[in-house]
Amino acid sequence: MYAVIMAGGRGSRFWPRSRESKPKHLLDIVSDKTIIRETVDRIRPLIPPEKTLVVTGQSHAGELIRQLPEIPKENIIIEPVGRNTAPCIGLAALHIRRKTPDAVMLVLPSDHLIADENGFRNILEAAAAMAKRGDYLVTIGIRPTGPETGYGYIERGQEQAAVMGETVYGVRSVREKPDLVQAQAMMAQGGFFWNSGMFVWQVSTILDALKQWLPDLYDGLLQIETALGMPREVAVITEVYENARSISIDYGVMEKARNTLVIPGDFGWSDVGSWDALWEASPRDEQGNAVRGEAVAIDSRNCLVHSPGKTVALVGVEDLIIVETDDALLICKRGRSQDVRKVVDRLETEHRHELL
Repeated sequence: MYAVIMAGGRGSRFWPRSRESKPKHLLDIVSDKTIIRETVDRIRPLIPPEKTLVVTGQSHAGELIRQLPEIPKENIIIEPVGRNTAPCIGLAALHIRRKTPDAVMLVLPSDHLIADENGFRNILEAAAAMAKRGDYLVTIGIRPTGPETGYGYIERGQEQAAVMGETVYGVRSVREKPDLVQAQAMMAQGGFFWNSGMFVWQVSTILDALKQWLPDLYDGLLQIETALGMPREVAVITEVYENARSISIDYGVMEKARNTLVIPGDFGWSDVGSWDALWEASPRDEQGNAVRGEAVAIDSRNCLVHSPGKTVALVGVEDLIIVETDDALLICKRGRSQDVRKVVDRLETEHRHELL
């Protein structure tokens, strides 16, 4: 069994902590460890470092090698340009097939928060056992706690099996992120799970699925496979990626395939996709304030303060997000942190590259 950790993206919703040179997964936003460090440590009891692959961009590879010294350098797979998750997963599958053609492959994002790590590993083991039984594309569905519009959804079908104490269902549909009315309707109907973006399958199964549903990408992957380990490897990968569509594995494969299964998970999951999500996931004082660093709160409630370098005084305020760095200060109404990316867009338009 191998693990593939997808470590791309910018994390622009976590500006000003997250920058192009150091996106969210390389930061210690959630705890004293960086998020990628927590992700690797979480699966360590299941998968050793030599069978853990991390897919990233060139600009972040050096920092990943520094933060994850136990992972062999050849297991840090570099994409020349980001093309979403389908090419990322296909490239990693090629590397695994060279070593172990019949391997089971876990695909995990690099930047999630999981409270119950033992429960999480139990689900992964059950998913891997199911994947070994046949040509199944197994995904982990999160039991929803409300009509969230920030996640995609998986609609479960009929019960298919029980594995290691976990129930496995067929998948009736995979849905894109809904609007609020659609999310409320799905919650009322029942049988829907949040799409965690975590997958388990045999290497041969996912490559066959890419061949069927994304044949252009699959043809490019075959070109890459012939060049792996050769002097022309980087040039071939670069050419294939330059011509590849940017497409997610959900849209490209999971929404179309008929051999998909879902295992429900309830292990304290969050994708920590924004400062609001961090407030939700953080311990809070009696006034609902979540503080990282130093803060003095007077008659102030339900605020997030992330200020390792300065003491922040709050007086008579509520529902604020306050994030301090050496060169920037973010003050945002809680509930609006998805719009922090608009700040990044504005800075790009104004060519303020020193702040990106």
